[in-house]
Parts: sequence; C-alpha cells; structure tokens
Amino acid sequence: MDTVKLTSKVVPELYLEAEHISPDVFAGKSNQEIGDLSVHMGNQTYKISDYFTVEGKAGATAAETKIVVAGDVSKVKYIGMKMTAGEVEVLGNADMYVGAWMEGGKLLVKGSVDSFAGIAMKGGELIIEGDAKNYIGAAYRGDWRGMQGGKIVVKGNVGSDVGSNINGGTIDIGGNADVHLATHAEGGTIIVRGIAKGRVGGQMVKGDIYCLGGVERMMPSFKYDHTEEIELDGKKMNFQVYYGDLGERHGKKKGEIIYGKIYLTAAQPEGGEGATAVKSERKAKLSEKQLEQLATELKEMKEPSVQNVREYIKKTFGIDLKPMQVSRLIDSLSR
Repeated sequence: MDTVKLTSKVVPELYLEAEHISPDVFAGKSNQEIGDLSVHMGNQTYKISDYFTVEGKAGATAAETKIVVAGDVSKVKYIGMKMTAGEVEVLGNADMYVGAWMEGGKLLVKGSVDSFAGIAMKGGELIIEGDAKNYIGAAYRGDWRGMQGGKIVVKGNVGSDVGSNINGGTIDIGGNADVHLATHAEGGTIIVRGIAKGRVGGQMVKGDIYCLGGVERMMPSFKYDHTEEIELDGKKMNFQVYYGDLGERHGKKKGEIIYGKIYLTAAQPEGGEGATAVKSERKAKLSEKQLEQLATELKEMKEPSVQNVREYIKKTFGIDLKPMQVSRLIDSLSR
C-alpha cells in the first residue's frame, strides 16, 4: 500500500473543510495534483498545499492508498468523508464529520474528534482512540437514516445523541455516554462499557444496547422481561433484558412483536428470576456516619456527577453502588 503524508503547516484561522482528504480522491494522482485539490474556509476556496505539505505517493486505487495526516488538524473537518476503501490515519485530534458517510476502508484517529463523526456510515471501520462529542454514528440533520453498517470504536467517552436513527452496524464505546443514546433506533448494536447517563433508547423500535456500567436513569417506557446469558468479547455474561420503547409501534416477525432491547449486567440468577441484580444492589448501603461524610464531600464538589461520586464512595468506603443508587443519594443529600 502506497502512503501519502499530509503535514499541517498553517492552523486555519476559522475552520477548514477538507472533504477531499480521502483515498478515493487521492488515488492515481501525483503530489502536485493532490496539493491543487480544493479546501474551503468560510466563503473562500484554497488549495490543500496552502495548508499542508504533501509527501509520499498515492496508490493506483483507493484500496492501495493510505493517507497519514500529521500536525494540528483540530480545526479541519470532513477528513475521510465518503471513503470506500484504503486507510486514513490522523496522528492527533480532528474536527467534525470525520468519516462521515463512510462506506469502506479503515480510519484511525489517535486523538479525539468533534461531533458528527461517522454519520450515516454504511461500512468500514472508524476507530477513535480519544473522546468523541455528539451525534456519532447518527443521521444527518433532517434525515432519518443514521448509521447503517460498519463499525465505530470510541475508546474514550462520547457526548449526546450518539447512534440517533441508527439502523445497522456497531458502535463500541469504551467510556461513558451522555444522554439520548440511540434515539429513534431501528436496528444496529451499541455497546457502552462505562455508564449511560440516561434517556437511553427513546422512541427505539429495534436494535440492541448493552450498558455494562449501568444506566443512571432508565426510561419508564422500558420494561424488564428476563435475564439471559450472552457471550460478549468471548466471555459469557448474564444480562437483565429490558424491552421498549413501549410507547412506540413495533412490527412483528413470525407473529412475535419486535422490540428494542437494553441489556444491563446482572448477577447470576437464582430460580430463573431477573431480580437478583436488584436484590444485590439493595444490600449495599452506606451507614449513617458514611452518609454524613458523603454529604460533607458533596458540598465541596461544585457539580457532583454520578461517576465522580460513585468512584469516591468505592475508594473511600469500599462499597460499589449502582449508578441509580448514587443518583438518588446525590438528590437526597443535596436538598
């Protein structure tokens, strides 16, 4: 695979729209031709060579072309937009629309990205080693088609509205997820290895959401159905399975209603009931003295989050409470 290296030499004054930074566009072109491709800032049009040095060589086809983007591109948008093959590697942070409408190939960002990464994605692999902001793998504004295929991996935390209108593919989040995860979902799979803040699966009709760290506030339109053993990452785990969104219309398959599903990690069930995790959650309580100490600590925290308070309780008292328990404690002790 031939490699073209772009190195940022000027940080844009505003934000640079660089939708031509893609193996599909670079393939078969000379370095001079690549440098002459257009980029936009506001209502002005520039050349790639105005902002980047161009080194290396492009392959004959997109599949034979790799692009390495070095330097400060935190204000550069649309990197890897609509790529169908090949590879793109960003050595730092990037702005919005990374891998937007992506259909194939591999795009690796070694830093963090802004919003709208992987929107309406149909294929390929998008890996973000840092954090990602809002609307990752979602639909474009005004459209109802979100991510339809491929895989997005975010090793850090994500913002709000991730997977909005998703109907295919997989989003794997290594950290926590903000509100409105998988709103209007009609398929696909989302894995949250940290904590999902709340309003998960609103107006969801189909698809699977795994919340390994729990959900701070489960929507009342999701109902617990059963506990199920499922293999995830090569390891069998017990999950409490919730069906929803019960406020939406759901189709049928072979006479059975199809629901969206939220999976919460559960303890090994006894007697086939799914209440084991809830029972074990109730056993973990703070003493009066510990509550007094926690109340004092909360006063010193400017904006106590469930995650920070949960970590404090675990570190100070050696008690691992569920996110919902911590949320209730914050509410009651802050009054």
